[in-house]
Amino acid sequence: MTPLPPHAFTLRQLQYALAVAETLSFRRAAERCRVAQPSLSTQVAQLEAALGVRLFERDRRRVLVTAAGGALLARARRVLVEADDLAGAARAAGDPLDGALRVGVIPTVSPYLLPRAAPALRAAYPRLAITWVEDKTEELVRRLDAGALDAALLALEAELGEVEHAEIARDPFVLATPRDHPLGARSGPASAAELRGADVLLLDDGHCLRAQALDVCARARAHELEFRATSLPTLVQMVAGGAGVTLLPELALAAETRRGDLRLRPFAAPVPHRTIALVWRRRSPLAPALQRLARTVREAYPKAGRA
Repeated sequence: MTPLPPHAFTLRQLQYALAVAETLSFRRAAERCRVAQPSLSTQVAQLEAALGVRLFERDRRRVLVTAAGGALLARARRVLVEADDLAGAARAAGDPLDGALRVGVIPTVSPYLLPRAAPALRAAYPRLAITWVEDKTEELVRRLDAGALDAALLALEAELGEVEHAEIARDPFVLATPRDHPLGARSGPASAAELRGADVLLLDDGHCLRAQALDVCARARAHELEFRATSLPTLVQMVAGGAGVTLLPELALAAETRRGDLRLRPFAAPVPHRTIALVWRRRSPLAPALQRLARTVREAYPKAGRA
């Protein structure tokens, strides 16, 4: 039998090197990894020696990833993702819902769905501990791909890369206007054509809801105002103050329209909407458990929008 030589480096060394690459700082990387900086520096140096390649250029002022280092660290990231999946497969051999999961969620979903979904999940899986991570779609997809998240609640219309998913609900958009706005005074469902020339307020760049609403507005030749809100509550207050009109997801209406300062009109068919789903990495060993998780979230979703 051919003897198996030990590997010249460890997963921990790969984690340290990736932390340096992501922060471009040995000090911040050490803080992220919760290790003393000299120890992290020593481990990274040992990794470079084992590989025979300099991963970083560093001096007293800055740290840069070398060209060779960038290529190798991309492969290191894939190795760590596979290692995480190995650990996930081991959990799946038992009960993956009897442990911990890291689940991302976008800001235009979390405050409106989690108050219903989180208690339902706790009741259904009392031994499961979920760490919720709120961020914009691009960052959540990056963390999911890197193995830092197990799953995420996102809109399928966004750029998500190669993922698997379970649909939660179709979330239709509603036209929201100030109380005295002509578009709000009309009766019956709104059409996209009515937005032609209207002043429209949208969320800031990075929110997938912005891209979805912008697509509707572009086809209607609406005029987007310069102001871009960082959250739906800000957007609602600006519209209520008479700054323009907007598109709101139905999921947010109960929370954001309590004061009655807006007029709301549903859209006529074809109704613009987003599709909320739980997504995870392709071939994740946690897929069957995440399907069960999605089923519970779907049952907790407000009845009108369930998939």
